[in-house]
Amino acid sequence: MVQQLKVIAREHLDYRKQIGKLAISDLKKTYRGSALGWSWAIIKPAVTIFVYWFAFSFGLRKGGDIAGYPFFLWMVAGIVPWFYMSEMLTQGTDCIKKNRFLVTKMKFPVSTIPTFTNISKFIVHMLLVILTIVIFLGTGHGLTVYALQLPFYMLLLFLFFECWSYFSAPIATISADFSNLVKSFITAIFWLSGILWTADSIDNRVVKFFLQLNPVNFLCTGYRNCFVYHRWFFEQPKLLVIFLAELLVMFLLGYWSYHKIRKEMPDVL
Repeated sequence: MVQQLKVIAREHLDYRKQIGKLAISDLKKTYRGSALGWSWAIIKPAVTIFVYWFAFSFGLRKGGDIAGYPFFLWMVAGIVPWFYMSEMLTQGTDCIKKNRFLVTKMKFPVSTIPTFTNISKFIVHMLLVILTIVIFLGTGHGLTVYALQLPFYMLLLFLFFECWSYFSAPIATISADFSNLVKSFITAIFWLSGILWTADSIDNRVVKFFLQLNPVNFLCTGYRNCFVYHRWFFEQPKLLVIFLAELLVMFLLGYWSYHKIRKEMPDVL
Protein backbone atom coordinates (compact mmCIF):
# COMPACT_ATOMS: atom_id res chain seq x y z
CA MET A 1 0.00 0.00 0.00
CA VAL A 2 2.75 2.41 0.97
CA GLN A 3 4.60 1.72 -2.27
CA GLN A 4 1.48 2.36 -4.35
CA LEU A 5 0.84 5.64 -2.53
CA LYS A 6 4.42 6.70 -3.22
CA VAL A 7 3.87 6.01 -6.94
CA ILE A 8 0.69 8.11 -6.94
CA ALA A 9 2.43 10.95 -5.10
CA ARG A 10 5.34 10.83 -7.57
CA GLU A 11 2.96 10.92 -10.54
CA HIS A 12 1.26 13.99 -9.12
CA LEU A 13 4.59 15.68 -8.50
CA ASP A 14 5.98 14.90 -11.93
CA TYR A 15 2.81 15.91 -13.76
CA ARG A 16 1.84 18.89 -11.58
CA LYS A 17 1.97 21.36 -14.50
CA GLN A 18 -0.14 19.09 -16.71
CA ILE A 19 -2.66 18.66 -13.87
CA GLY A 20 -3.11 22.43 -13.67
CA LYS A 21 -3.49 22.78 -17.42
CA LEU A 22 -5.96 19.91 -17.66
CA ALA A 23 -8.01 21.34 -14.79
CA ILE A 24 -8.36 24.64 -16.65
CA SER A 25 -9.06 22.78 -19.89
CA ASP A 26 -11.77 20.72 -18.19
CA LEU A 27 -13.31 23.90 -16.85
CA LYS A 28 -13.30 25.54 -20.27
CA LYS A 29 -14.90 22.50 -21.91
CA THR A 30 -17.76 22.70 -19.44
CA TYR A 31 -18.84 26.11 -20.74
CA ARG A 32 -17.55 25.89 -24.30
CA GLY A 33 -20.09 26.77 -26.98
CA SER A 34 -22.26 28.97 -24.75
CA ALA A 35 -22.53 32.70 -25.40
CA LEU A 36 -22.30 33.57 -21.70
CA GLY A 37 -19.33 31.27 -21.11
CA TRP A 38 -18.11 31.18 -17.50
CA SER A 39 -21.10 33.24 -16.39
CA TRP A 40 -23.05 29.98 -16.24
CA ALA A 41 -20.90 28.96 -13.29
CA ILE A 42 -22.74 31.67 -11.35
CA ILE A 43 -26.07 31.84 -13.20
CA LYS A 44 -27.03 28.19 -12.75
CA PRO A 45 -26.48 28.11 -8.94
CA ALA A 46 -28.11 31.55 -8.62
CA VAL A 47 -31.28 30.33 -10.34
CA THR A 48 -31.39 27.24 -8.12
CA ILE A 49 -30.93 29.33 -4.97
CA PHE A 50 -33.71 31.71 -6.05
CA VAL A 51 -36.13 28.85 -6.72
CA TYR A 52 -35.55 27.23 -3.33
CA TRP A 53 -35.69 30.57 -1.51
CA PHE A 54 -38.98 31.47 -3.22
CA ALA A 55 -40.48 28.04 -2.54
CA PHE A 56 -39.60 28.00 1.15
CA SER A 57 -40.21 31.68 1.85
CA PHE A 58 -43.50 32.12 -0.02
CA GLY A 59 -44.82 28.71 -1.06
CA LEU A 60 -44.14 26.58 2.02
CA ARG A 61 -43.85 29.63 4.29
CA LYS A 62 -41.06 28.07 6.34
CA GLY A 63 -38.39 30.57 5.54
CA GLY A 64 -38.14 32.40 8.85
CA ASP A 65 -34.93 33.64 10.43
CA ILE A 66 -32.47 31.01 11.68
CA ALA A 67 -29.88 31.83 14.36
CA GLY A 68 -30.64 35.51 13.82
CA TYR A 69 -29.98 35.38 10.07
CA PRO A 70 -32.52 35.58 7.24
CA PHE A 71 -33.44 32.20 5.79
CA PHE A 72 -31.93 33.24 2.45
CA LEU A 73 -28.46 33.73 3.96
CA TRP A 74 -28.72 30.53 5.98
CA MET A 75 -29.68 28.63 2.83
CA VAL A 76 -26.87 30.13 0.73
CA ALA A 77 -24.24 29.23 3.33
CA GLY A 78 -25.24 25.56 3.21
CA ILE A 79 -26.21 25.07 -0.41
CA VAL A 80 -22.99 26.46 -1.91
CA PRO A 81 -20.90 23.43 -0.83
CA TRP A 82 -23.68 21.18 -2.14
CA PHE A 83 -23.25 22.53 -5.68
CA TYR A 84 -19.64 21.32 -5.57
CA MET A 85 -20.56 18.02 -3.95
CA SER A 86 -23.27 17.21 -6.48
CA GLU A 87 -20.84 17.94 -9.32
CA MET A 88 -18.20 15.67 -7.82
CA LEU A 89 -20.66 12.88 -7.10
CA THR A 90 -21.50 12.70 -10.81
CA GLN A 91 -18.49 14.16 -12.64
CA GLY A 92 -16.02 12.60 -10.22
CA THR A 93 -17.61 9.23 -10.90
CA ASP A 94 -17.44 9.66 -14.67
CA CYS A 95 -14.07 11.44 -14.85
CA ILE A 96 -12.00 8.47 -16.10
CA LYS A 97 -14.61 7.45 -18.69
CA LYS A 98 -14.86 11.08 -19.79
CA ASN A 99 -11.08 11.24 -20.26
CA ARG A 100 -10.62 7.75 -21.64
CA PHE A 101 -8.28 9.05 -24.35
CA LEU A 102 -5.71 9.75 -21.61
CA VAL A 103 -5.89 6.10 -20.63
CA THR A 104 -6.05 4.34 -24.00
CA LYS A 105 -4.25 6.57 -26.49
CA MET A 106 -1.32 8.06 -24.62
CA LYS A 107 0.98 7.40 -21.70
CA PHE A 108 -0.51 9.41 -18.89
CA PRO A 109 -0.86 8.61 -15.15
CA VAL A 110 -4.47 7.63 -14.54
CA SER A 111 -4.14 8.62 -10.88
CA THR A 112 -4.09 12.31 -11.83
CA ILE A 113 -7.44 12.27 -13.65
CA PRO A 114 -9.60 12.45 -10.50
CA THR A 115 -7.32 15.19 -9.19
CA PHE A 116 -7.54 17.60 -12.11
CA THR A 117 -11.29 16.98 -12.32
CA ASN A 118 -11.59 17.80 -8.63
CA ILE A 119 -9.50 20.96 -9.03
CA SER A 120 -11.66 22.05 -11.97
CA LYS A 121 -14.86 21.82 -9.91
CA PHE A 122 -13.20 23.33 -6.86
CA ILE A 123 -12.25 26.48 -8.79
CA VAL A 124 -15.95 27.10 -9.44
CA HIS A 125 -16.64 26.35 -5.78
CA MET A 126 -14.14 28.98 -4.66
CA LEU A 127 -15.84 31.55 -6.90
CA LEU A 128 -19.18 30.72 -5.27
CA VAL A 129 -17.63 30.99 -1.80
CA ILE A 130 -16.35 34.46 -2.69
CA LEU A 131 -19.82 35.34 -3.97
CA THR A 132 -21.30 34.08 -0.68
CA ILE A 133 -18.97 36.36 1.27
CA VAL A 134 -19.99 39.29 -0.94
CA ILE A 135 -23.69 38.51 -0.36
CA PHE A 136 -23.23 38.45 3.42
CA LEU A 137 -21.29 41.71 3.38
CA GLY A 138 -23.70 43.31 0.92
CA THR A 139 -26.71 42.51 3.11
CA GLY A 140 -25.07 44.06 6.16
CA HIS A 141 -24.10 40.81 7.84
CA GLY A 142 -20.37 41.11 8.23
CA LEU A 143 -18.06 38.15 8.69
CA THR A 144 -16.88 37.17 12.14
CA VAL A 145 -13.72 35.54 13.43
CA TYR A 146 -15.41 32.15 12.85
CA ALA A 147 -14.95 32.63 9.12
CA LEU A 148 -11.24 31.93 9.65
CA GLN A 149 -12.04 28.21 9.79
CA LEU A 150 -13.59 28.27 6.31
CA PRO A 151 -10.34 27.03 4.65
CA PHE A 152 -10.38 24.07 7.06
CA TYR A 153 -13.84 22.97 5.94
CA MET A 154 -12.93 23.61 2.31
CA LEU A 155 -9.90 21.34 2.71
CA LEU A 156 -12.03 18.58 4.25
CA LEU A 157 -14.50 18.99 1.39
CA PHE A 158 -11.77 18.70 -1.24
CA LEU A 159 -10.11 15.68 0.38
CA PHE A 160 -13.33 13.76 0.90
CA PHE A 161 -14.39 14.05 -2.71
CA GLU A 162 -10.89 13.39 -3.96
CA CYS A 163 -11.12 10.06 -2.16
CA TRP A 164 -14.64 9.58 -3.49
CA SER A 165 -13.40 9.99 -7.07
CA TYR A 166 -10.66 7.43 -6.54
CA PHE A 167 -13.31 5.03 -5.27
CA SER A 168 -16.12 5.64 -7.76
CA ALA A 169 -14.32 6.47 -11.04
CA PRO A 170 -12.54 3.08 -11.45
CA ILE A 171 -15.75 1.21 -10.65
CA ALA A 172 -17.68 3.32 -13.18
CA THR A 173 -15.22 2.32 -15.91
CA ILE A 174 -16.25 -1.32 -15.62
CA SER A 175 -19.90 -0.80 -14.62
CA ALA A 176 -22.23 1.71 -16.23
CA ASP A 177 -24.85 0.63 -13.70
CA PHE A 178 -22.77 2.06 -10.87
CA SER A 179 -22.62 5.47 -12.54
CA ASN A 180 -26.38 5.43 -13.13
CA LEU A 181 -26.96 4.35 -9.53
CA VAL A 182 -24.98 7.32 -8.20
CA LYS A 183 -26.89 9.75 -10.42
CA SER A 184 -30.22 8.32 -9.31
CA PHE A 185 -29.36 8.96 -5.66
CA ILE A 186 -28.35 12.63 -6.04
CA THR A 187 -31.83 13.98 -5.33
CA ALA A 188 -32.27 11.64 -2.36
CA ILE A 189 -28.92 12.70 -0.88
CA PHE A 190 -29.90 16.36 -1.27
CA TRP A 191 -33.19 16.04 0.59
CA LEU A 192 -31.87 13.68 3.27
CA SER A 193 -28.78 15.70 4.16
CA GLY A 194 -30.19 18.74 5.95
CA ILE A 195 -29.24 21.21 3.24
CA LEU A 196 -32.61 23.01 3.34
CA TRP A 197 -33.47 22.06 6.92
CA THR A 198 -31.53 21.43 10.12
CA ALA A 199 -30.86 18.06 11.69
CA ASP A 200 -31.28 19.76 15.09
CA SER A 201 -34.98 20.14 14.33
CA ILE A 202 -35.47 16.35 14.37
CA ASP A 203 -36.94 15.05 17.65
CA ASN A 204 -36.29 11.35 17.01
CA ARG A 205 -32.85 10.62 18.46
CA VAL A 206 -32.15 7.63 16.22
CA VAL A 207 -33.03 9.51 13.03
CA LYS A 208 -31.09 12.55 14.22
CA PHE A 209 -28.02 10.40 14.94
CA PHE A 210 -28.03 8.84 11.47
CA LEU A 211 -28.46 12.28 9.89
CA GLN A 212 -25.42 13.50 11.80
CA LEU A 213 -23.45 10.55 10.41
CA ASN A 214 -24.04 11.95 6.92
CA PRO A 215 -20.77 13.59 5.72
CA VAL A 216 -22.76 15.92 3.43
CA ASN A 217 -24.66 17.21 6.46
CA PHE A 218 -21.41 17.67 8.40
CA LEU A 219 -19.79 19.72 5.65
CA CYS A 220 -22.84 21.91 4.96
CA THR A 221 -23.23 22.53 8.69
CA GLY A 222 -19.52 23.35 8.84
CA TYR A 223 -19.95 26.11 6.28
CA ARG A 224 -22.90 27.42 8.28
CA ASN A 225 -20.72 27.35 11.40
CA CYS A 226 -18.48 29.85 9.62
CA PHE A 227 -21.22 32.19 8.41
CA VAL A 228 -24.30 31.71 10.61
CA TYR A 229 -23.98 29.51 13.70
CA HIS A 230 -20.63 30.95 14.82
CA ARG A 231 -19.22 27.70 16.19
CA TRP A 232 -15.66 26.44 16.04
CA PHE A 233 -15.04 23.03 14.51
CA PHE A 234 -13.63 21.75 17.82
CA GLU A 235 -16.80 22.65 19.74
CA GLN A 236 -18.44 19.49 18.37
CA PRO A 237 -15.57 16.98 18.67
CA LYS A 238 -17.80 13.92 18.35
CA LEU A 239 -19.10 14.97 14.92
CA LEU A 240 -15.59 15.91 13.80
CA VAL A 241 -14.17 12.53 14.84
CA ILE A 242 -17.02 10.73 13.04
CA PHE A 243 -16.34 12.65 9.86
CA LEU A 244 -12.58 12.05 10.03
CA ALA A 245 -13.29 8.34 10.48
CA GLU A 246 -15.53 8.45 7.41
CA LEU A 247 -12.81 10.28 5.51
CA LEU A 248 -10.34 7.53 6.44
CA VAL A 249 -12.79 4.84 5.30
CA MET A 250 -13.33 6.67 2.01
CA PHE A 251 -9.55 6.94 1.57
CA LEU A 252 -9.14 3.19 2.08
CA LEU A 253 -12.02 2.45 -0.30
CA GLY A 254 -10.48 4.79 -2.85
CA TYR A 255 -7.13 3.07 -2.60
CA TRP A 256 -8.73 -0.37 -2.84
CA SER A 257 -10.82 0.54 -5.89
CA TYR A 258 -7.96 2.23 -7.78
CA HIS A 259 -5.44 -0.49 -6.95
CA LYS A 260 -7.87 -3.29 -7.83
CA ILE A 261 -9.13 -1.95 -11.18
CA ARG A 262 -6.29 0.23 -12.48
CA LYS A 263 -4.74 -2.43 -14.74
CA GLU A 264 -8.09 -3.39 -16.25
CA MET A 265 -9.08 0.15 -17.29
CA PRO A 266 -7.28 0.32 -20.68
CA ASP A 267 -8.87 -2.94 -21.82
CA VAL A 268 -12.36 -2.00 -20.63
CA LEU A 269 -12.24 1.51 -22.07
